[in-house]
Amino acid sequence: MRIAVVFGGTSSEREVSVASAVEVIRALREQGHEVIAVDSACGRLSLEEEGRLTLPSSVSTPIQNQPGAKRLESLKHTHSEVNLSSAVLDCDLVFLALHGGSGENGQIQALLELTQIPFTGSGSTASGLAMDKELSKRVARSAGIISPDWLTGFVDATEVEDRLGWPVVVKPDAEGSSVGLSIVDNPDDLPAAIQEAAAYGQVIIERFISGREFTVSVLSDSALPVGEIVKPDGQIFDYASKYQKDGVDEVFPARIPASLAERLQERAETIHRVFKLSGYSRSDFIVDEEERIWFMEANTLPGLTRSSLLPKAAAAAGIS
Repeated sequence: MRIAVVFGGTSSEREVSVASAVEVIRALREQGHEVIAVDSACGRLSLEEEGRLTLPSSVSTPIQNQPGAKRLESLKHTHSEVNLSSAVLDCDLVFLALHGGSGENGQIQALLELTQIPFTGSGSTASGLAMDKELSKRVARSAGIISPDWLTGFVDATEVEDRLGWPVVVKPDAEGSSVGLSIVDNPDDLPAAIQEAAAYGQVIIERFISGREFTVSVLSDSALPVGEIVKPDGQIFDYASKYQKDGVDEVFPARIPASLAERLQERAETIHRVFKLSGYSRSDFIVDEEERIWFMEANTLPGLTRSSLLPKAAAAAGIS
């Protein structure tokens, strides 16, 4: 087929999207497909431009906080989704290697739906739901899956203490890759954490759940082996940990009883179904000391870099 791999864009996860695209383009060409590389912020790339696609050796902060931030702002001013649709019109399929922003919140999916161009991943409604953390928590609860209590917006420390207690997790309501995330256990630190998260949009404040962190990918409606994120004490599985080599230990398959693995897989398949996700997804959970499984969030376009979680889960299932 003639496949457009769409990546990049103007979200804070632009560089990780580029890294996913490099892997996807290589894999598709190995299968004999004709591949067109399309940066959703710039349009089609020449082979020379495509050859320069690389991920920096160290990804420690989202692109807004990197030297490339000015380039990102420039791209935002010239970004045109109409131009994106014209760049892929002559292709049989669009493979979405985007992460965050308009690539994962349903906007680009809606555009492709309107132009009736087939694309990978979930549709616009499901993508928007999963990206909105508050809405996704409500839908998960409606399906009988517990999720930590939360507040939204600019709340004060007194309300947080009364409603949630300490510590809390402060993060943007519609970002991925733990961008803008902080764990706050001192009321004096709350305003700064809220301001940091607010730089990316609406803020959500969750009750902190202590426990082991697990991730479960779903491929074609069936869960892949469970993975566990093992961090040094006190470390957050943040943006840097996700994409730096040796940031944390990611164990696939997780060393847990089969009964717990099955329960986690069942939860991930339920999330995939009730959110009406398509193709593939990844859901993240925390299991507390009482073995209660807490839903944290769903990812509709999980990373496909060499260090990403979904490819590791696939490898554990024997999928190259």
